[in-house]
Amino acid sequence: MKIISFNPDHDGSIVCLHDGNLVFSLEAEKNAHERHTSLKPDLIFNAMSNLETVPDVLAIGGWHKGSEAGYYGIEPSSIISRESIFMGNKVKRFASSHERSHIMGAYGMSPFEQGKPCYVLVWEGTLGDFYKIDKDLNITHIGKALNQPGLKYSCFYWIAKTSWWGNDFSVAGRLMALASFSDYSSLNEEEMKLIEFILKNDRWKISWKDFEWSSFFNIGVESTAFKNFAGKMSNYLFNIFYEFAKKNLTEQLPLLISGGCGLNCDWNTQWKNCGLFPEVFVPPCANDSGSAIGTAVDAQFYYTGNAKINWDVYAGEEFIENADVKDKFTVYDLNYEQVADFLNQNHVIAWVQGRYEIGPRALGNRSLLAAPFNEKIRDRLNQIKQREDYRPVAPVCLEEDVSEHFEWSGPSPYMLFFQKLKTDQLKAVTHVDNTARVQTISAHQNPELHQLLTEFKRLSGFGVLCNTSLNFSGTGFINQMSDLVSYVQERALDGFVVNDKFYLPKNKF
Repeated sequence: MKIISFNPDHDGSIVCLHDGNLVFSLEAEKNAHERHTSLKPDLIFNAMSNLETVPDVLAIGGWHKGSEAGYYGIEPSSIISRESIFMGNKVKRFASSHERSHIMGAYGMSPFEQGKPCYVLVWEGTLGDFYKIDKDLNITHIGKALNQPGLKYSCFYWIAKTSWWGNDFSVAGRLMALASFSDYSSLNEEEMKLIEFILKNDRWKISWKDFEWSSFFNIGVESTAFKNFAGKMSNYLFNIFYEFAKKNLTEQLPLLISGGCGLNCDWNTQWKNCGLFPEVFVPPCANDSGSAIGTAVDAQFYYTGNAKINWDVYAGEEFIENADVKDKFTVYDLNYEQVADFLNQNHVIAWVQGRYEIGPRALGNRSLLAAPFNEKIRDRLNQIKQREDYRPVAPVCLEEDVSEHFEWSGPSPYMLFFQKLKTDQLKAVTHVDNTARVQTISAHQNPELHQLLTEFKRLSGFGVLCNTSLNFSGTGFINQMSDLVSYVQERALDGFVVNDKFYLPKNKF
């Protein structure tokens, strides 16, 4: 059975499942489009061009009232199924809620066999709920721990920086970085008053004017007081969910995490270490970029009884080589030793291989890479990315070496957890609290990057590199040569790799 699934709204995406295999997951923000954008015609055309035959099922994820299934609903009765005509052929048309897309996506992508009961946490802008999936895949709503957790979390940022009052999804990453500076002391009376006011009110009915009384009002997000508050507030929110789970999730089942809050590495690490669950799984597309996958899984389960899929994180589009650059760059065949030596000389390169990653984090196919030893490299990477200097840069590490440098064992392939460092030599990837957001690489997972790391280790003694996403500020990954060349020139990168070629500028820009 071939299923084409659409998430038409925020973090728009199109997915193809064929007989339980993820053929592609194309995201609207990729190819340097605005972050979190909805579906656009060009992405639909690109997806359709990859289809050799008419699909059996067209599946549409729920959102607003006009999207058939809507935002909420977990019962099978909320699923809409009927026949339709597509390109002159009869197809099945399926729709289920946005809420179900998060639950079924996490279940379908998880490593557990179908029939294994699991708990599911969906926490995102609006939903803050726990569920149980039983052996027959019946979904039970256990309860709501907090309404609008993601929206309320970002609200705190705009109290301290009132230049704009809205819903900027990049704020969550900034808050996660700022929280690491906290002294995590006890909340004082004013801080508690601030937290309690935000948590008890509808985010959309709160105005910045409600906080003019507070000493945090427009204090600046990089102030010591706000950094301290960011960490304490983050822990307070997590503990609301932890206490709910401790009381209500008592069966020692695995926990699946979905929703945009599933990208918070601090919270994921606390869930992993809390002792309530034997295993914790977070998909790399935990935010709404994975919703179309969840709807496709839901449709597959509805029609076939199979709720599991085979998938790979590199399921996006191939890189588009739409420009001839030989007049500006010297082109070499890719030699891993040459590139590793170039990086070991403190150069910064763009690294492009194969198909782009699903989800928002660069995992070695659309990356900026650099040596991990010097804090000046971290500062340069933040300047290249045009972001705040307090933001950390993540490391990518050989999976077989991770326990040598970090307090971690085994794989962490999707950059979703924090790890403490065991060494003081990786200064470019060490955050202020001595943690890093490590991605591990195995030869099976990504043979090209694994080989580069192996060569870099031979030269430097460390199979570790800085790894951050290759994108213009406020957009998804770069995915065509013309954009990449503009980026390299504008941001003064030292070179770039695209698949099997290494490019060095003939004249430094």
